[in-house]
Amino acid sequence: MRRRRVERARDVAGGGLDDGRPAPLAHHAYPRTVGGVDIGGAKTAVVGRYRGSRARIRPVTRYRPAMSDPTRQPVHAPNLGQEQAPRKVILDVDPGHDDAVAILLAAASPEIELLAITAVAGNQTLPKTSLNARRACSVAGISGVPVAAGCDRPLVRPQRIAENIHGDSGLDGPTFAGEPSVPLDPRHAVDLIVELLMASNGDIVLVPTGPLTNVATAMRREPRIVERIRHISLMGGAWGFGNQTPSAEFNILVDPEAARIVFESGAPITMCPLELTHQAKATPDVIARIEAVGTPLARFVVEMLGFFASTYKRMHGFDGPPLHDPTAVAWVIDPGLFETRMAHVDIETHAEFSYGRTVVDLHDVLGLPRNVEVATTLDVPRFWDLVIGAIASYGG
Repeated sequence: MRRRRVERARDVAGGGLDDGRPAPLAHHAYPRTVGGVDIGGAKTAVVGRYRGSRARIRPVTRYRPAMSDPTRQPVHAPNLGQEQAPRKVILDVDPGHDDAVAILLAAASPEIELLAITAVAGNQTLPKTSLNARRACSVAGISGVPVAAGCDRPLVRPQRIAENIHGDSGLDGPTFAGEPSVPLDPRHAVDLIVELLMASNGDIVLVPTGPLTNVATAMRREPRIVERIRHISLMGGAWGFGNQTPSAEFNILVDPEAARIVFESGAPITMCPLELTHQAKATPDVIARIEAVGTPLARFVVEMLGFFASTYKRMHGFDGPPLHDPTAVAWVIDPGLFETRMAHVDIETHAEFSYGRTVVDLHDVLGLPRNVEVATTLDVPRFWDLVIGAIASYGG
């Protein structure tokens, strides 16, 4: 067995401006504060234990974000459903087939004012996920919404992608001709998130549907944004089995340290875990309904879901691919589609076999503060009516 220790020490780009605001990040720079600069209250090393060609990566010290306080309650109560629409949203994505549908749903909904789309590395590399966000917007004719690229890898661990599910492009299936008409915003996504939140009245909902690297980095660069976040509706985690390891769901596993920063921030969170999203399967009947819409955009979605269905059938044996990410958008549009339970949720960042697990205390055995609203049940017919209605709303 060959053992190699790799210590990453990457400083946050920039520093501080005279007025106290963080300096802007270089485009695609990834703020890393592991080693010499504190992103989480501890110096963290990554150890690769090689057995043949297999590597296991784990932090050698327990990762505990500096802002963490196990007794801290969420800043706001999760009563989003009582507020008047439209609700201001920043959508943080890693497209991804289901992310693309989440973009279409968010942009079409009269209940949402879509302020920005930010891309993060996840299902594919950052150049591909940011390109795919622009492609989805271009095909649908979505304009006037900035699309910005953010962090190009996780805070600590090596990058992990889902090519086996989303293909080499991250959006395999449809054929794209030429450059998207929607441009890439020159700002770094983290800067854009911080800028929008700091200029807000505390009325912006963050909807992350990929790894939480962009959101966590924004919190570390400007901690004051936490109290300005109205709510976080995210797709990620599971209270039971994972989909990438026996314990961990993909979005959390890609960057558990970032997830821990977000979950321990005190911001109010609604979590759409695998047990919820697996109820949103795009079965053949659902795909037939989308095809019956008969528009170019509907055909685009059918082509996407055709590829997505083939990989989910091959990898997981599902009869229809679950559209994970639109559920986090749907919660913002209509929380009444969901049954939820408050629970204490923590992120495992140091165990060998359960690294990246969302530890969900649904039965309150730990007696810790219930920091997350966990979505448990989806009104499936109404969910698909919402998604298919959004696709149809774009017209011909």
